Amino acid sequence: MKERTILHSDVNNFFASVECATRPELKDKPVAVTGNPKKRTGIILAKNTIAKKYGVQTGQTIWEAKQACPDLICLLPHYDLYEEISKKLHALYLDYTDKVEPLGLDECWLDVTGCEKYLGKNGKQIADEIREKIKTQFGFTVSVGVSFNKIFAKLGSDLRKPDATNILDKSNFKEITYPMPLNSIVGIGNRLTKKFAKIGVKTIGEYVKLEDGFLKEFVNITAVELKQQLLGVDDIPVLNYYHLPPPKSVGNGSTTLKDITSREDISKLIFFLAEKVSSRLINQGYVARTIGISVKTSDIRRFGKSHTISATNSSSEIAQSALKLLDTFWDYSIPIRSVRVRASNLEHEKTEQLSLFDTKKDPSKVLTEIEHRYGHISRASDMASYINSAKNPHE
Repeated sequence: MKERTILHSDVNNFFASVECATRPELKDKPVAVTGNPKKRTGIILAKNTIAKKYGVQTGQTIWEAKQACPDLICLLPHYDLYEEISKKLHALYLDYTDKVEPLGLDECWLDVTGCEKYLGKNGKQIADEIREKIKTQFGFTVSVGVSFNKIFAKLGSDLRKPDATNILDKSNFKEITYPMPLNSIVGIGNRLTKKFAKIGVKTIGEYVKLEDGFLKEFVNITAVELKQQLLGVDDIPVLNYYHLPPPKSVGNGSTTLKDITSREDISKLIFFLAEKVSSRLINQGYVARTIGISVKTSDIRRFGKSHTISATNSSSEIAQSALKLLDTFWDYSIPIRSVRVRASNLEHEKTEQLSLFDTKKDPSKVLTEIEHRYGHISRASDMASYINSAKNPHE
């Protein structure tokens, strides 16, 4: 069997890179994309290379980052823009192969095994060409790993940043990756890292020496499957872009400016979040059969519940279902700090023509379609809340 050639392309500092590329005035300035400090989410989500040189780190509070870099420009995220750029990157990758599998908005695997002879280039040359095209067309850089399986292509893209191609083949992958820390691997988070550290396993090389039976007992069967990947003997395919399975869920959450107890205020937030969820479902062509809601209290306790309904991507149906569900388990006298609405059990939506004049159809779906084309629509309920909170109602 012919050895595969798999690429993993990873945009360097994606959120910050997109902001800088689409706003020329930010060139050569330290920039970070952050949460909103007024909403208690004032942390660094992404930073550009210039900010990184000052010591700005992802996960820092804005205050900490400003101590390291007083001139840091902090921007709120523009997720719609990031999704748009992500889709354009996918279109570029599809010029090379239909085996393009996204990993988040900023990363993709490409299997170019059958394309090398046709393109007249090897894996490294294809990777270098992709890097140059992205730099020219988008104004930012990517790092690309080239290997014989997905896990080492991903590790390869992480080894040298920014703007680099790195090759991990069967002659060098053990030498390069086995000394790396265990949390270098996607899927090995802090909890598992600490768990393995307690038994003296801190590197990839130490992990692959563990017996299969022990791994299955210590973690589960997926730990054994991961070991096979790290030994280089797996053949997990890169999925075809046009036949990708639906995401497991779509959700949106928000932390409130202040703790809330009023059911009316909570319901307004639920309807706002439901609109976001609905918009994403419609944009991606999905309906959901399960709706869930979770709340977090001011003392960081989390509560949640979900239930199955008729398939929908209607914002009003999602909101009403979530609110009805919340009523079954929540005491509204307890202060709420954050709310999250989630749609899961997704399936592809059947295409239908929508009309505002058809009373059998949900107008919210039509409004969402209009927003996709022409921008945000302010609801009367939104304006009422602004008027009620203003010092001068005439404002």
